[in-house]
Amino acid sequence: MESKRDLKTGSKDEIRHGENFFGRMSPEAQQDFRSIQVPITHGANVVLFLEKDAPRGLFVVLEGEVRVSIGSSDGRRLSLKIARCGDILGLSSAAFATPYDVTAETLYPAKLGFIDRQEFARFLARHPEAYPAITEELNRSLTMVCAQLRTLALSSTAPQKLAKLLLEWSDADQATDACKVRFTLKHEEIGEFIGATRETVTRTLKTFKLHKLIVFQGSMLTIPSRTALENVAYS
Repeated sequence: MESKRDLKTGSKDEIRHGENFFGRMSPEAQQDFRSIQVPITHGANVVLFLEKDAPRGLFVVLEGEVRVSIGSSDGRRLSLKIARCGDILGLSSAAFATPYDVTAETLYPAKLGFIDRQEFARFLARHPEAYPAITEELNRSLTMVCAQLRTLALSSTAPQKLAKLLLEWSDADQATDACKVRFTLKHEEIGEFIGATRETVTRTLKTFKLHKLIVFQGSMLTIPSRTALENVAYS
């Protein structure tokens, strides 16, 4: 049985993966990296890049949320994660001049920092110490993908998969066992994260609600007891 994890989301006041990427660079490199970012804003449902597109550069999520996904030749789509503040999109493609291997699309209005690929190459020439940080960030991304595939392949039931997803998305209240999730995706879109149909997601959410594992309050989903939902996810 998998161990239970304390998964938290970030906020715009904190770079969630700073220790993995930004924190491994010198203060001068960090300042330089921020200075070459071009701030851009997008509304919801805007595609930043498509898989197999030629790399234009990388994006740093400053505010908002971005869905990262891959597709198949028959049109099916698997969502890998929701990128939030501090996440870097398109890093491997910008660093190694390879086509984007995923699709990135804003879920809500978002603010991003864009760095052109050529500008990024000049940054690396000025700060070669950034390469270990890139390696660690790419390794973290690979670990995330492996965890997603493990959930899809080894979690035997839809409730397990959905419970893990809600826990991963949730913001924990340090004072209680409760946590909350902003819940505005369609059931079909949620199914793309766990390899399930819209009907299965709808049915599973109804079951969770019936057993008081979740409570809906407008666009906010509350998990009254994180422990109780973890029992479903890792049973």
